[in-house]
Amino acid sequence: MMRHRFTAVIVCTALVSLLAPVACHKAPAPAPPPAPVKAATVLVRDVPIYLEAIGQTRGNIEIEIRARVEGFIESVDFAEGTVVRKGSLLYTIDPRPFEASLAQAKANLAQAEADLQRAHQDVVLYEPLVAKNAISRQQYDTAVAVERAQASAVEAARAAVQGAELDLSYTRVLAPDTGLVGKTEVYPGTLVGRGQSTLLTQISKVDPINIRFTVPERDYLMAARRNEKRGSTGDPDLPIELLLADGSVHPHTGRFVFVDRNVDPRTGTILLEAGFPNPGGIVRPGQYGRVRAAIDLKKDAILVPQRAVLEMQGIDRVAVVAADNTIEFRQVQTGQRIGSLWVIDSGLKAGERIVVEGLQKLRPGVTVSPETVTISDAGMAAPSAAGEAAPSAGS
Repeated sequence: MMRHRFTAVIVCTALVSLLAPVACHKAPAPAPPPAPVKAATVLVRDVPIYLEAIGQTRGNIEIEIRARVEGFIESVDFAEGTVVRKGSLLYTIDPRPFEASLAQAKANLAQAEADLQRAHQDVVLYEPLVAKNAISRQQYDTAVAVERAQASAVEAARAAVQGAELDLSYTRVLAPDTGLVGKTEVYPGTLVGRGQSTLLTQISKVDPINIRFTVPERDYLMAARRNEKRGSTGDPDLPIELLLADGSVHPHTGRFVFVDRNVDPRTGTILLEAGFPNPGGIVRPGQYGRVRAAIDLKKDAILVPQRAVLEMQGIDRVAVVAADNTIEFRQVQTGQRIGSLWVIDSGLKAGERIVVEGLQKLRPGVTVSPETVTISDAGMAAPSAAGEAAPSAGS
């Protein structure tokens, strides 16, 4: 009985040994399908190289209106924030003290003219008498000297009248030029001009509108050399754009109007100014804006959408689709941004395909099923004209 039981155990153990490899060997899992992505050939075109800086707008002419005489403001004769014409009345200062001064000056002039007339009569009277030795020569010479002194007194009195008339005219503060007037700094009843020429308001000429900004010395040299080259070769001047605070671009291009004489040694920057046509006065002085000046043209530049560039720890990469539809993550050097596109300075070549949508699910070496799209100027990937997906590696 024991022998049969032992034989059964041996047979069972042998069967388990034979069947175990069969039970443990499983069929391999099917390979995952290629990941669907959108891929596009890099965009190649000539792009301008921009110099960009942030600046503040100002009128092409800024005029400070100040009180030139001391007195109390009688009236403010303009509407704040409007365009005033040259010669229009802005302020009236109480003229009565100046009218009184003018009257006094005119009276002094009349007195001086009367004294001169009397002195002249004495000279006319004494001249024939001295010839006849009826009076002394000294008496005649004294009369002549008195006449000359009175003539000088008349000139002084006449100058005093002119000064009083000028001071009286300053009580009517007129616009020296046509422009946009700001808010008033004084109101009726304010004493102005005591000890200093009080600021009353400001006038700005805003068409064209100017913007001042600073750029590093290196960028200035690049722009200056470009301008010198343009002058010698006759190349057309590249435009200057003004980007406003709301992100919009000013509809009119500008030009450089001013470059400072020196570089600031403390900051290594130089001051520049550009002017832009501003019909309607939409852009006002004091606004902040970004100046973008094209200083060169980069031939056959490579551009890709911003969303096609992955940034990790300060390193930019793009997913390049190889000929066999496998993925290679390649480090690139990004340049300036043009709209929604990055200029790629290094790392990509013309004709290469990159993934523009579906980057998050990729890893190096994986096979993808790319849908061919094209890159537009706006940076969006639009379906290609063929409208068909590229074949996968296994087809």
